[in-house]
Amino acid sequence: MKYIGVNGVLTEAADAVIHVSDHGFLYGMGLFETFRTYKGVPFLLDRHLHRLAEGCQMLGIPFQPDKNQLTAHIHSLMAANGLNEAYIRYTVSAGEEVLGLPSGDYTRPNHILFAKPLPATHIEAVGTTAISALQLLRTPRNTPEGEIRLKSLHYMNNILAKRELQQYATAVQHKAEGMMLTADGFLAEGMVSNLFFVRNGTLYTPDLSTGILSGITRGLILELAQARGVRCEQGLYHWDELRLADEIFMTNSIQEIRPVSLLLEPDGTTHQLSDAWTQAGSITALLLHDYREKAGIN
Repeated sequence: MKYIGVNGVLTEAADAVIHVSDHGFLYGMGLFETFRTYKGVPFLLDRHLHRLAEGCQMLGIPFQPDKNQLTAHIHSLMAANGLNEAYIRYTVSAGEEVLGLPSGDYTRPNHILFAKPLPATHIEAVGTTAISALQLLRTPRNTPEGEIRLKSLHYMNNILAKRELQQYATAVQHKAEGMMLTADGFLAEGMVSNLFFVRNGTLYTPDLSTGILSGITRGLILELAQARGVRCEQGLYHWDELRLADEIFMTNSIQEIRPVSLLLEPDGTTHQLSDAWTQAGSITALLLHDYREKAGIN
């Protein structure tokens, strides 16, 4: 990235800095959204901004989303970095404050915008998608700091999970996603994705009560499934239930729907899944089709 957006100004990457007294740096007080473009247009931007605005309100960070202004800024940043399509990260940090815990709301947030090329595995031809392995991790999913999980700058749990993932040679070889469980042993979410699985025609996903992030793509997939008449269930599930699944996939705003073909465990045990998701009419294939149709690329 040659340029980064800092408070609405295109700034050379080497000069893009914030003050050390920013509470995003000192206390992790800030939120971010990651999303991608299709045909140069940020996808589901309204939903991302809505989630960001709700989170900022909870943290006492002033934020009034302006979709048109942000879209124009994204397009300028993409052009400056020579990008036709991009992975976008929009961060709102609490801003500069005195050292110590604040007693009131923040007043001077910082807005940081990144645009970088999409991962090579996600610019493939329409109709294909990356296949993934899923590595069970010992690192548990921590509970949310508040009533719900926010997409906050406090990302230590995910980083510790990623460090554990790197210890498993098979997981690294297969570029696996790491799967975290709750402290009670229920399926939670991946390090950067939400989990879905299919059994006997029903689509299952962990309930938000497990403390997972209410993913933007997760929400859209549930809507698309319901529109298809697919029975959906949100609940508490165990890792062993994935062994019995007909289809498994992970979702996030960059990877879309990523089918899982291999389950990996910390002791080296592996479980190969069937290729049911590749069959015409499979729930995974139907939802991927509908997702890309929604994105305007089918």
